[in-house]
Amino acid sequence: MRVAIVHDWLTGMRGGEKVLEILCEIFPESEIFTLIHIYGSVSKTIESKKIHTSFLQRIPFSKSRYRSFLPLFPLAIENFDMRNYDIVLSSSHCVAKGIITSPSTIHICYCHTPIRYVWDYYHTYFSNDKKGLFSRLLIPAIAHYLRMWDVTSSNRVDYFVANSHNVAHRIKKYYKRPAKVIHPPVDCSFYTPPDVQTEGDYYLIVSAFAPYKRIDIAVDAFEELRLPLIIIGCGQEDNLIRNMAKKYVQCLGWQSDESLKKYYRNCKALVFPGEEDFGIVPLEAQACGRPVIAFARGGVLETVEGIYPYPEFPGDMIRKQSKALTGVFFKEQTTESLIEAVRFFEKHKSLFDPLSIRKHAESFDRLICKEKMKQYMERFLC
Repeated sequence: MRVAIVHDWLTGMRGGEKVLEILCEIFPESEIFTLIHIYGSVSKTIESKKIHTSFLQRIPFSKSRYRSFLPLFPLAIENFDMRNYDIVLSSSHCVAKGIITSPSTIHICYCHTPIRYVWDYYHTYFSNDKKGLFSRLLIPAIAHYLRMWDVTSSNRVDYFVANSHNVAHRIKKYYKRPAKVIHPPVDCSFYTPPDVQTEGDYYLIVSAFAPYKRIDIAVDAFEELRLPLIIIGCGQEDNLIRNMAKKYVQCLGWQSDESLKKYYRNCKALVFPGEEDFGIVPLEAQACGRPVIAFARGGVLETVEGIYPYPEFPGDMIRKQSKALTGVFFKEQTTESLIEAVRFFEKHKSLFDPLSIRKHAESFDRLICKEKMKQYMERFLC
């Protein structure tokens, strides 16, 4: 039985690539098809596969500015020949699910999200204040075409798997299709609490610098609070975020996994101001025993056992909780709402037990995800 795995692009190890890694382990003889591959940017498990790239790989600047070629993505993904494969697994947050398969091929899509650039976050990425005259005329037409293609190509998928109930709801809304939910993995064997529990004097953000991540409100909040915030990451809003950071906010760029683990272990709490489809970072922090302060929308509602700030916290409320608390939620995606949540956390840090937080994260462990995925796939291998 020949298996092909289709992934949007291979340019770094993020949440989607960690799911891809598990698919590679379940199907060790599979081959990978992807729009663009930057050699050495993903794990050895993925790099060891036979990797087929699209014509975009040969276009100048495509590796550094691949998102600029978004209108060509559907053409590129449809150009792959899947006739010789019995099963096609697409790992898709953009166009991978649009692969064309033969009538006898089973196509299972692990969907990280419908194309966020043209659905939920269209106005965040392409608001008029971020576009010139040419873009204001061209982008709406391109987005309209991509929405139609996205819905049409969803009919090429036989079975959908969603990374969260949040995404399953969007698949139902946009594609009118049901989806099995299997949460992505967190590597609890790597991300572990320190042998001796210590608490650093800083808060932490780990994120790409994309508009919808809303790192800007966190920078403003911590400068106003006069509390130290360390930001690990980079991206398209790099200059904006670095220029906003003054006395209390420090931007470190991307760090190695070992360095990242140390920052997780020693922070007061992870700050998560954006709305994510699922979000693996909050689980990595919780695996290290650290609580999360998060905007109360998206995937964190499935991964964080949070409490909302109260001006006067009722002391007996925590004793009535059926589950241990692992974080604090803020309701509005504003600087003021985040400040309220941080002040609440500073006042009630004793509510958050590192061992209980770690135990909660273990329910999303990599081995659990892999076993659920294997059990789901076995029904198609007969």
